[in-house]
Amino acid sequence: MAAPIGAQIFGEVLPYLETIKDGEIEEETTQEIEVPNIQGKTIKDAISILKENNLQLVISNEQEGMDKENTIVKQQTPKSKIKVKEGSNIYAEW
Repeated sequence: MAAPIGAQIFGEVLPYLETIKDGEIEEETTQEIEVPNIQGKTIKDAISILKENNLQLVISNEQEGMDKENTIVKQQTPKSKIKVKEGSNIYAEW
């Protein structure tokens, strides 16, 4: 029950944190990408949109055998226009 809430909190907070090692900020090895809006899209379309942006979709409340072609994303974390590192997970609920 707390997993979707925890995912949302970490998804919104972690992109803002900087990694510090030995008192110095590590150089970025990956690009930052602006999260596209996938709310209102089918899960199938959301996967394609995120893949084009080198991001991964994680469906928080996924059910076995769900129809990804007709199921609509109702909520996403982090929200659109937030910058995240390339390859990051975007959490969605339907």
